Amino acid sequence: MKPWIQILACTACLASAAAVAAGRQPISLDEALAVIKSHRFVDLTHDFAPGIPHWKGASDERVTTLYTVEKDGFHIDEFCHVGQWGTHIDPPAHFHAGLRSVDQIDPSEMVLPLVVLDVHDKVASNPDYVLSLEDVRAWERRHGRIPQGAFVAMRTDWSKRWPDDAALANRDAAGVYHYPGWSLEVLKLLYEQRGITASGHETTDTDPGLSTTRDDYSLESYILQTNHYQIELLANLDQLPEAGGIVVVSFPKPRNGSGFPARVIAIVP
Repeated sequence: MKPWIQILACTACLASAAAVAAGRQPISLDEALAVIKSHRFVDLTHDFAPGIPHWKGASDERVTTLYTVEKDGFHIDEFCHVGQWGTHIDPPAHFHAGLRSVDQIDPSEMVLPLVVLDVHDKVASNPDYVLSLEDVRAWERRHGRIPQGAFVAMRTDWSKRWPDDAALANRDAAGVYHYPGWSLEVLKLLYEQRGITASGHETTDTDPGLSTTRDDYSLESYILQTNHYQIELLANLDQLPEAGGIVVVSFPKPRNGSGFPARVIAIVP
């Protein structure tokens, strides 16, 4: 089955389940597609190219043109970059041997209800801000309990600093990074109590800059040890509602892949 057909099928299943719960007949794939196309699509993905911001331990991308239309009648480029390049997926195997790699992520985990935890105002006044339990409680007071199986994105508007690597890193004179991140108590609530499927953020790391300065990636390790995946370097979260959307997370299928660039799209009212 083609990936786009899998995506539509999964979306139709979500819609059909909702219809059954409401006492209506399940909708068809044609009807599901019509509903999807009536909504707004938002690309949550940065373009990737040589020179873009990336984790400090990664080398830059190299792109080599092997064939050209003028000389050969067709154009082929060779791309050489680390798996964690641009907007990308981190599978459990990225940190934990024996857990799932990129190719083992099931398509059913690629079309999900979308939750946006918006803390960009707090980050604007404190770049070291970490997501709190009160942020989650405030979201749930407005929208109800975070749905099981959701994709939870942390909106900080940090992606507006793209593609300025220095601005994204926000390093001070002492070499300390200052950028926002998650907290362990929030991640435990989301993954262990709410049963979410995946999470994502706009920065290069799950952990805040004060931690990654010390090479502390314990929060990323926590997510991946639960055998769930995450997406890093998301874009355009400021164009999304806090609730009511669907996210489509897609990526190639490298065998035993420890990470890969992803294409992430939100479908919103």
